[in-house]
Amino acid sequence: MSAPTDRRYAESHEWHKPEGDLVVVGITQFAVDELTDITYVEFVKDSGPIKKGETFAEIESVKATSEIYAGIDGEIVEVNQAVADEPSLLNQDPYAGAWLVKIKPADAAQLDALMDAAAYEKNA
Repeated sequence: MSAPTDRRYAESHEWHKPEGDLVVVGITQFAVDELTDITYVEFVKDSGPIKKGETFAEIESVKATSEIYAGIDGEIVEVNQAVADEPSLLNQDPYAGAWLVKIKPADAAQLDALMDAAAYEKNA
């Protein structure tokens, strides 16, 4: 599955999709493939301010535990509780309903510093 072109990507394999005045954040198919069967998602920060590079979730799989990072500064305004309740949703389609958080960006221009789909696919 190629990376959707309607979002920006961090080197740590999170995608950031602008939606109105919010940015929806999730993990890429590459991250899911590397982790294999995802068994647990815990939101270590489920609301409030967050800085670029801070952890907001941990994901466990049969292979590893990984931290998930914000690629922009802002405020977490919503978490996807469905993913915490059923982590396997990430294995099915990490680009659709399996988003992780919604962030109200402090500066939407920070998205420009993230990679576009073509650059991400070259680096992934």
